[in-house]
Amino acid sequence: MTDAPAALLPVALRAAEIASDLVRTRVPGLLTAKGDRDMASEVDYAVERAVREYLKEQTPDIAILGEEEGITGDTTGELLWAIDPVDGTANFVRGIPLCGISIGLLEKGRPVVGVIDLPFLGTRYHAAQHTGAYLGDRRIQASMTTNLKDAIVAIGDYAIGENAEAKNRQRIALTECLAANVQRVRMFGSVAIDLAWVAEGKLDASITLSNKPWDMAAGVIIAREAGAEVTDQDGTDHTFASAATVATNPALTDDIRSLIGTAHEAQRRG
Repeated sequence: MTDAPAALLPVALRAAEIASDLVRTRVPGLLTAKGDRDMASEVDYAVERAVREYLKEQTPDIAILGEEEGITGDTTGELLWAIDPVDGTANFVRGIPLCGISIGLLEKGRPVVGVIDLPFLGTRYHAAQHTGAYLGDRRIQASMTTNLKDAIVAIGDYAIGENAEAKNRQRIALTECLAANVQRVRMFGSVAIDLAWVAEGKLDASITLSNKPWDMAAGVIIAREAGAEVTDQDGTDHTFASAATVATNPALTDDIRSLIGTAHEAQRRG
């Protein structure tokens, strides 16, 4: 990796600050339907526009991918910003404080810079490749849990939209396998929180059976820099093109992967 992407961490931090101020000071406003049981608030759009404007001003040559407005800019370059203005919108609009802002920078499809701001919890996580992961000024690391029965594991939301019923059979099978083997299963409704808390050691693993770059980019690099392993569900290295996002402390990687395989086989057998 060149030095340039890591040097853009201050830009990502300032973008997160702009976004956090908007989320904390505005009401959700009108909701726009985005398909089956999915929506965006006025704040989602306002935050994305503000962050896009700032990033375009600071890094005009880097394309931007956002959840609400897609991709803009020169997509032939090696760098790409990936932003989720409010990860956990369903929580946000109900006044549940478990939501976050995710701003990641990818180089050739792999995250190299990430900032996650949890505006209602007053915490901001950041990382750049090869420099460690931090909560504010404090360096953080993944948990040291070694026994699956002592592990707290977060899972991503159940699927909505097209083929939700089929997708959820696998998710429910996974939930059953986890419930029978780990200390606790949690669903917070924000993968940004899941990955940040794996990085901080609050969680021992998180499993999300999907991969949307605006959701994952920041959290993946933060978790990795904290010592967690982040892979696809089959154990291959997690990238922009992965089908799922599995983050674990290294001691539990094999056990978690085995549970995912067991759940997949149980779902396949029907």
